[in-house]
Amino acid sequence: MCNGMSYGVVHQFKGGTKDQYEASIAAVHPSDGSLPAGQLFHAAGPSADGWTIIAVHESKESWEAFRDGILMPRMQEGIPGGFSEPPEETVFDVVNEVKVPASA
Repeated sequence: MCNGMSYGVVHQFKGGTKDQYEASIAAVHPSDGSLPAGQLFHAAGPSADGWTIIAVHESKESWEAFRDGILMPRMQEGIPGGFSEPPEETVFDVVNEVKVPASA
């Protein structure tokens, strides 16, 4: 893997709800509504069997730092009203990222 490659993470919470998502995000993301350090993109919404979250991090290392330093410890402590079960996780190296150009 070459340096500078973004890293994608997809979490599928079977049976997950918007309320659980909002409680979980409040516990693991900065309170000002910004993204955690190293996270470039975040999207979430209802899916066929629950709730899906997609995040893109600067690197696999920045994902692992967030996962190991913030996400997992807080989920293991228990987040009141948050997701009760761990997600099904899919990870991938981002080899192509297309963005809308900034307005001139």
